[in-house]
Amino acid sequence: MISKMQRLMLFLLMTLHSNVWAQTDTSKPIEISGYAEMYYAYDFNKPSNHELSGFLYNHKRHNEVNVNLAFIKAAYADQQNRANLAMMIGNYAQYNLAAEPNWAQFVFEANLGFRISNKHNLWVDAGILPSHIGFESAVGADCATLTRSLLAENTPYFESGAKLTYTSKSEKLFISFLYLNGWQQIVKSDFMQKPAFGLQFNYKINNNTTFNYSNFAGTMRPDSVDYFRLYHNLYLLLNNDKFTCTLGMDFGSQSKGKEKYWVFSPVAIAQYKINKKLKMAARVEYYDDKNQIIIVGTNPNGFKVLGTSLNMDKQLTKKLCWRLEAKRYWSKQQEWTENKHYNTIITTAVSMKF
Repeated sequence: MISKMQRLMLFLLMTLHSNVWAQTDTSKPIEISGYAEMYYAYDFNKPSNHELSGFLYNHKRHNEVNVNLAFIKAAYADQQNRANLAMMIGNYAQYNLAAEPNWAQFVFEANLGFRISNKHNLWVDAGILPSHIGFESAVGADCATLTRSLLAENTPYFESGAKLTYTSKSEKLFISFLYLNGWQQIVKSDFMQKPAFGLQFNYKINNNTTFNYSNFAGTMRPDSVDYFRLYHNLYLLLNNDKFTCTLGMDFGSQSKGKEKYWVFSPVAIAQYKINKKLKMAARVEYYDDKNQIIIVGTNPNGFKVLGTSLNMDKQLTKKLCWRLEAKRYWSKQQEWTENKHYNTIITTAVSMKF
């Protein structure tokens, strides 16, 4: 049975689609785009509930064909205004927005912005926005690997609030200041009144090198409890026609009264383009959350996991891509099943951008 919310979403999408294609005024461009990713994942630990580990939020289902993310998006832009609306379904929405109200669980993006300076590229945007933290997005086709890193899975994919952004005339420098409802949060939890804040600094050193620093500062619990998180995200992107390498490092602290706990995660991802249709990628990562401030488990020694993956992409058509990935996690603290301290997962996916 299709729920009322799903029927409403389909109605809005059909209405949006018909209105866009009926438009003939090219001075007010509206672009329609979409994305769909179907996948199959096999976890060799064979979880009985068909769900992969609790610290993963994409490609979550074991031994079944499923939809990770599918959305349709309308984007409007002119010299002074811009807006985006995207509605979605899939495992990404199911698991990343589980704490949100029903209406929000179908919204991938909903924001509008306006330019506040005629001389400078200075904008104010507000609504549900893509996260300013990290170099991986929910759109798998935009990422070097099929699945996301531990770092990406446990930092925001989206955020809700307002931001002020500046882009230099050369487009080498991008700076953003953000006022947020919280850490990957659309609707605030009960009794939370304090806002969160963020900063992003992105600089293109040259045509092949980009440096980024982003941060987040805000409380993580209702106002009656002192849980303050200060999180930092840094990465260096190196690329040329054949080779792309991303070196990332996240670290942060969270206080509880006078006590302060730390988390850090380094990751390296390299992709090599064999030819126009074939790519290979590899990832090495480590995640250390000894006091479980982000990844909460059952082991009193905390969460410490080393991960590796190998990825192959085959471009079947201009818009359609087939991907295959093998990855393994190791940990002395983490136990998956039958006292196993490792976890192997094979994932394959077909994605289309249009």
